[in-house]
Amino acid sequence: MGTQGTQESNQQAGAGGTGRRALLGAAVLGATGTVLGLSGTARAADSSRSGTGLKSLPVPTIIGHRGASGYRPEHTFGSYQLALDLGADIVEAGDLVPTRDGHLVCRHEPEIGGTTDVADHPEFAGRKTTKVLDGVSTTGWFTEDFTLAELKTLRAVERIPANRPHNTLYNGRWEIPTFEEVLRWQDEQTRKRGRQVWIYPETKHPTYFRKLGLGLEERVAKLLHKYGKDRKNSPVIVQSFEPSSIQRLNKLVDNPLVVLLSGATSRPWDFVEAGDPRTVADLVTRAGLREIAGYAQGIGPTLDLVIPKDAAGNLTTPTTLVKDAHAVGLVLHPYTMRNENPFLPTSFRKGTDADAYGDSFGAFRTYFATGIDGVFTDNPDTGLLARADFVNG
Repeated sequence: MGTQGTQESNQQAGAGGTGRRALLGAAVLGATGTVLGLSGTARAADSSRSGTGLKSLPVPTIIGHRGASGYRPEHTFGSYQLALDLGADIVEAGDLVPTRDGHLVCRHEPEIGGTTDVADHPEFAGRKTTKVLDGVSTTGWFTEDFTLAELKTLRAVERIPANRPHNTLYNGRWEIPTFEEVLRWQDEQTRKRGRQVWIYPETKHPTYFRKLGLGLEERVAKLLHKYGKDRKNSPVIVQSFEPSSIQRLNKLVDNPLVVLLSGATSRPWDFVEAGDPRTVADLVTRAGLREIAGYAQGIGPTLDLVIPKDAAGNLTTPTTLVKDAHAVGLVLHPYTMRNENPFLPTSFRKGTDADAYGDSFGAFRTYFATGIDGVFTDNPDTGLLARADFVNG
């Protein structure tokens, strides 16, 4: 999930209604039923959840954001593995950026100074530079300036140590995964666990990389095709903040595709480059959503587009986004739920410590009640417990 939005829906209970509640009850995974101690009714309902592809997923779907990044450094196999162990329905593995020699690796951003130990490698000191990334001057080390072999000498570190000091225990333990390694890991985990493992990769800064001769979409499509995962019902959802990237992918693969949406006043970078004056606010109108539905199956809005906040950071009245997106057949997977105080709406915070947990269960419940189809969360176990409370509530 991108930097365009970090935190963060119309009580659609009426629009989704009882039928939706029944679907929600039916959606809880059997494996999780025992762990979470769900009622017999909810467990029995598991088997009634049918369908293929996106329709086979539990609702609300719990998506491990960059793995289980609340507990391990993000975009590492340690984080991805833990997300599955905690019961996540989908693992966001990973944010895809290219190396100089054209391989796709999983990093939150192409700048890796904050997510790896590259600064501790004197042999790479000369690679530190300043670039303009989607209009923003950014200083650091960039994946496109390293070969894959060089990147494999680095190790991942916690991106937000002030909020997650406990995660720094794992600094240096894991290397940077490639997307091809993730696709093989997905198959291996599917066999080991006896259930289909889903992943949710994202193309990062596709316009920027295309200008460098490192187009992402063709590389993603080639790997999906190689592993037989480029079909309508394949367990790989591909997302991007740039609509043109999703439109390009729509011509290359048949996978479910999702357009990510940042703050209402922001503009996707491909719009900026193309001189398209529209903002995200235009994309979430009924006309905008109808257009998206022509080439994608879902949207990934920031939670603030579902329930805006006031100046004090408290939730206000839900928008009509859930109802409007559902009306044109789009699913909604908003981002990002995190347990720590700074990332929660003000009224759900407890105390003032930056790394203390607030009332994330209350926040999950509030967002689930809007009728969203799923949510990205750094804490998949919390999300699963919150879903169990919600479907049995």
